[in-house]
Amino acid sequence: MGSRLAELMEEADSSVYDVKTRAPGAEGALPFTPDMLREAPSGDLFGWSQNVGMGWRPERLGTGEYLILSTQGGIRAEDGTPIALGYHTGHWEVGLLAKEAAETISRAGGIPFAGAVSDPCDGRSQGTSGMFDSLPYRNDAAVVLRRLIRSLPTRRGVIGIATCDKGLPAMLMAVAGSVDLPGIVVPGGVTLPPVQGEDAGAIQTIGARFARGEITLEAAADLGCRACATPGGGCQFLGTAATSQVVAEALGLTVPHAALAPSGQPVWLALARQSAKAIMAMADAGIRVRDIVTDAAIRNAMVVHAAFGGSTNLLLHIPAIAHVAGLRVPTVEDWIDINRKVPRLVSVLPNGPVYHPTVRAFLAGGVPEVMLHLRDMGLIDDTVLTVTGEPLSAVLDWWRQSERREALRRRLTEEDGVDPDEVIMPPDKAREAGLTSTVTFPRGNLAPEGSVIKSTSIDPSVVGEDGVYRHTGKAKVFTSERDAIRAIKNGGIVAGDVLVLIGRGPSGAGMEETYQLTSALKALSFGKHVSLITDGRFSGVSTGACIGHVGPEALAGGPIGKLRDGDVIRIVIDRVNLSGSVDFIGEGDETFDPEEGARRLAARTPHPGLAPDPRLPADTRLWAALQTASGGTWAGAVYDPDRIIALLEAGRKALEQS
Repeated sequence: MGSRLAELMEEADSSVYDVKTRAPGAEGALPFTPDMLREAPSGDLFGWSQNVGMGWRPERLGTGEYLILSTQGGIRAEDGTPIALGYHTGHWEVGLLAKEAAETISRAGGIPFAGAVSDPCDGRSQGTSGMFDSLPYRNDAAVVLRRLIRSLPTRRGVIGIATCDKGLPAMLMAVAGSVDLPGIVVPGGVTLPPVQGEDAGAIQTIGARFARGEITLEAAADLGCRACATPGGGCQFLGTAATSQVVAEALGLTVPHAALAPSGQPVWLALARQSAKAIMAMADAGIRVRDIVTDAAIRNAMVVHAAFGGSTNLLLHIPAIAHVAGLRVPTVEDWIDINRKVPRLVSVLPNGPVYHPTVRAFLAGGVPEVMLHLRDMGLIDDTVLTVTGEPLSAVLDWWRQSERREALRRRLTEEDGVDPDEVIMPPDKAREAGLTSTVTFPRGNLAPEGSVIKSTSIDPSVVGEDGVYRHTGKAKVFTSERDAIRAIKNGGIVAGDVLVLIGRGPSGAGMEETYQLTSALKALSFGKHVSLITDGRFSGVSTGACIGHVGPEALAGGPIGKLRDGDVIRIVIDRVNLSGSVDFIGEGDETFDPEEGARRLAARTPHPGLAPDPRLPADTRLWAALQTASGGTWAGAVYDPDRIIALLEAGRKALEQS
């Protein structure tokens, strides 16, 4: 053991032992004034000592300080090669944006500070125990980011830079919750698709396709190598990462045309410079986050979400943003109302009908192009203020006649041979192409509190001519995602089945995503004839007849937790009127109405395999309890301190009385 220790600690260069015990310190003098020394907190004074200790020149102190927070991950060499990998491409390059913003602030005479709270990758954790921490991470990161903002008391404003599924919603919650500060968000952009190959959503199905004999080992290896064609940015589809970028811009928290820019390119770097200039102008003008993130801005974000056909995960994140900003939290009825009024206008991955990558949506005009159409239809409030200091009306007027719009739309035609109006469609064209509104909220005896389906993404070939999807089939019930994906790969799921996955809500599995399942069903030839029902949630890229967020969750006594193999389930989704139902209607050869089904479910005991996942971390159990006390997933899975404290106090009094 001694020799191993000696080998471990051996250093060839003896100079490592030449340890200095003193240093001269920075040259010059801190520009204190008598009033500062008499009145300023000691933290402000010591902060200047720290600043020059890190190398800032003393004579440059005393100007405006701005905090740049990001989700930077990994360690890159100067030439971009990896020294230590990040979790995902979405945070690999955002340090370049932070650097660009910092240099812009410095050149303008300000003092930039930077910090980071890195984020996990939902794609990397699909099907693993890492997914138990995915949604809970959002709240934790938002708390830490807000603490970092408050821990620099001298900051005049904050820039938040983030890209992906949980990091960007957390950053939005942090910035939106800093209501009395100037705040701005820089979306981290998107990665490019390969010249030949598959996007990052499709590539996550190679295991299922290989297992079912629909792809070779050689093809899987080749396609997997090229799917992430550039090193930075979020995935190439309109999943949660891309939708969160769209929502950030729709809220007015970004400079114009910021969402979905291609990572690493000059147009992407320019966003950081523009955002740095904007935050300094906001501070000078006294514009705060509370002036931008308003009830009207939240509604605009919901409208734009519907027009893009965005991820259902934003049904969790937009209410959370509203909550931390102290605004009215949208209800299910609000989502239903908006989705009935707002047509889908964007044709991109994963919804189609043409599977354009998100960079094409950016070139076609992105959020401002969509908002132009929505304004013409009277669906958005263009009086809201944006981080430019101008109302949305002025931003859209500028965009309509801007050189940027003309040049980038032309670039899409010249580079890819694609008409921009085929990606972001005028309303009449979208209607002719068969685009339907985004989401439906089915109820029924299996989902008395509601559920969610991205109805626009159901395969049109299994939808009736009247626009209604109907499926009656027998349930195959699973209590773990691992068993469900094994059944898909090994032939245990066939056309006509209703795959039911229970115990995957907040209490059972941290409300894990089940993209392993939805992507496999999307990719496999028979998958469009299978429906999926779960109390978990889906990746933003999920498509098909997949019903999630079923409430109450199984472990909270939800009827879904009482299903058994062979139970007959009827699903009806009206994609035109955005109504739907999911009901237990039969046992064996016997069928009955939903009311009788509800009675029989009430008399049943829970499924014998229903239990919290034994691997569920204590941290996630605590998150589940706190968000349940705060209103649950339909309230955004937030922490509501007043409700939590009230429940704790009531519990304490009850214990004392007993």
